[in-house]
Amino acid sequence: MQRLVIITVGKTHSGKTTFARALEQDLENSLVMDQDNHAEFINTYYNNLQPKLGLNTLKHAISRLIVDYAKENTDFHLIICNSNRTRKGRQFLLDELFPPSEFIRVLVHFDIPDDVLRSRVMDSQRSTNNFKSASNFEEVLDRQLADSLKAEVIDPVEGEADHLFVVKDNKEVPSVIQRIVQISKSKRVLDRK
Repeated sequence: MQRLVIITVGKTHSGKTTFARALEQDLENSLVMDQDNHAEFINTYYNNLQPKLGLNTLKHAISRLIVDYAKENTDFHLIICNSNRTRKGRQFLLDELFPPSEFIRVLVHFDIPDDVLRSRVMDSQRSTNNFKSASNFEEVLDRQLADSLKAEVIDPVEGEADHLFVVKDNKEVPSVIQRIVQISKSKRVLDRK
């Protein structure tokens, strides 16, 4: 059975988590997988196991375990909520973890203006318990803005997945959610035929 995987793309405070939670409420039989939750779990209970430098390989291993478990033991539509800003990282998700033979792949790119994000991080009350190498969200945003100049950080394009939605203003989120729910419903009709 094919199911949906919805992958968010965007910088900190662009609305990815809020979107994922709202979509989970409206999309029947769905589950949010948020790497921030995995990072917070590690920081709370297994901080000494974290790599001191480089990629957070422990967080990625836990995320992969959860994805594999959900794929093998459930029929949930999966909502993958993290930044996913590099083309190579998205390609791994789309080709290796969520191949087109098993999933209808949806990218939701939060292309919110940087000045709006700066204002949001300055006023943020969100927990920083998931941080490994930053002390606040302003540092995270600064790092992401600098990373935007690197060749591997590329905005998603049409054809990269089965569907691409670009959110330039968070007021567009309800209509994107509605369109994704419609995709799932049209998929169910096709499955019955």
